[in-house]
Amino acid sequence: MELNWYAIYTKPRWEKKVADHLTRLSFEAYCPMNKVVKQWSDRKKMIEEPLFNSYVFVHIPTKQQTPVRQVNGVVNFVYWLGKPAVIREGEINVIKRFLETYENVKVESSTFQIHDRVRILNGPFEELEGTVVGVNNRSVRVFLPSLGFVMAADLNKNHLQVINDSVAS
Repeated sequence: MELNWYAIYTKPRWEKKVADHLTRLSFEAYCPMNKVVKQWSDRKKMIEEPLFNSYVFVHIPTKQQTPVRQVNGVVNFVYWLGKPAVIREGEINVIKRFLETYENVKVESSTFQIHDRVRILNGPFEELEGTVVGVNNRSVRVFLPSLGFVMAADLNKNHLQVINDSVAS
């Protein structure tokens, strides 16, 4: 029985409830939580909020899609080319590592085409291949193709290395 990761679309602000309910029903669910600092008039506080609004990931065999759809708060699976979109395990792991390493991660919708492929030489994504979509001062953007989102975090310039393809070996 092959398990795949799928993205499910939830009612607005139901991400944690849906993930908890799926877990109680013995499904493996993942709701990526982002640590952000919220400013009130009298204080600042670190809170966790869902990284992807109205999205939860579930790791199930294909035949378990119907029971997942019936969970209160689930709107439907996210579809790609007429089928529920399968998310690669490696991309789920990248999201987990990214959130373990960085706080105040920003998510932006992405509509661009895949460009240069790169290999990351050090840091939490060492040896992973990805697509560079932008670098601004200290901000690095990593494209996760099957999700269609860009994750952004501020990085120290010392953690980055420019790779020049024209350098002879």
